[in-house]
Amino acid sequence: MKKLALASLAGLIAISVIGCSKAPQEPVETTTATETVKETETKKDAVASTGVTIEFLYNLNGESVSDAIQDVCKQFTEETGIGVEAVMPGSNFSDIMKTRMASNQLPDAWTTHGWAVARYAEYLSPLNDFEFASHISPSIKEQITDGEGNLYTLPIDMDLTGMIYNENVLEEAGVNVDDIKTWADFEAACEKIKAAGLTPIQLGGKDSYTMGNMMDFVAPTLITNEDEANQAALLDGSFDWSKWNTVVNQIDSWRQKGYFNTDAVTADFMTGIKALAADKAAFMFTAASGITETYVQNQDTKMGFMPLPAREEGLKQSLMTGEHFAVGMSKTTKHPEEVKQFMEFLAREDISSYLATKCGMPSGLDNVISDTGRLAPYYDKYANDSSILNIPYFDRKYLPSGMWNDLCVTGAAIVSGQADSLTVAVDQMKTSYEEKKAQE
Repeated sequence: MKKLALASLAGLIAISVIGCSKAPQEPVETTTATETVKETETKKDAVASTGVTIEFLYNLNGESVSDAIQDVCKQFTEETGIGVEAVMPGSNFSDIMKTRMASNQLPDAWTTHGWAVARYAEYLSPLNDFEFASHISPSIKEQITDGEGNLYTLPIDMDLTGMIYNENVLEEAGVNVDDIKTWADFEAACEKIKAAGLTPIQLGGKDSYTMGNMMDFVAPTLITNEDEANQAALLDGSFDWSKWNTVVNQIDSWRQKGYFNTDAVTADFMTGIKALAADKAAFMFTAASGITETYVQNQDTKMGFMPLPAREEGLKQSLMTGEHFAVGMSKTTKHPEEVKQFMEFLAREDISSYLATKCGMPSGLDNVISDTGRLAPYYDKYANDSSILNIPYFDRKYLPSGMWNDLCVTGAAIVSGQADSLTVAVDQMKTSYEEKKAQE
């Protein structure tokens, strides 16, 4: 399996920990959605409008992160006179981007959500000539650069993802997160949490990507981790899709055991965040940025993240790595100079540091410090642990472009308990995989 080097990862974590001892200067300050932009010593007086507005689409939908993005775009306009229409279109971001690619009506800049090279490279302008290109962290560089060395996205931060959890809930249920090494251990913990009258696994199916996350997080632990044969088969098109039953059966067993919140299909992402913040739910399949959203709701709760359990004893736990908040520039934009200014602004040390800090993740630039705050002990804990695999996101590495929606749809069908959902889920994944693989 293609893995990130632990040494490189340790290096980036060291930067993150340093950031915790000295919080970065914030160009803007947001504690609510209505709070105004804070002026800083480095901020210029607002300048006259240039009459140009660029469109920026992003897929980060947590309230505090989205508010921070809006405030940063406002600051850019005040400093340059260039307007920014920053839009978070919702959980169907991927479908919207596919439609706009097909119609050749792309935004001027957008977040590449793990697909800078595999899906968007032909639509993006290479960023090699930007000053920030020399500061890309080694731990993310390979994933956002093509075989010819073209860099396609600006990594504001980078992902290190497992499951997030509420420590208060685990303590109340008598669960020690360090005892969870396998999925069998995880289920034993869920039983204790359920017995305590709390929700073991929180889902937000109204935002379909939360179902996709669950499928994407569980799949590698059962299919590809430490299994070179399955890795090779998925990449060359020969994978035996009857093996996917292990994934759908795992999810369905959790449904049957009552581990999900009762409104798993109808609740949205932020409902789940609020449930964790209220110490009512234990686990959620989402990036560590979800923890920062939880602390916005309740600063007094205690959150953490953990590696994904192994499928059986003797195998390693894992954490997923890759793009999180990363921005690409359209090669067909009508405003190339203005978009370049926007990209340079986002890469500016104070701006990039602020945004990475808001996401609660390590910076993707080696000259930028991200204050990961209360998450720093967890990044530090897992960085040098050789028993933890560092793996790519399953869909980004092993599935053809366009199959994310299949993960979302089939995951929702299983959780809702639809008739024949397990058979349909396997058949849909197999059919979609074969059709899309044939088009590569």
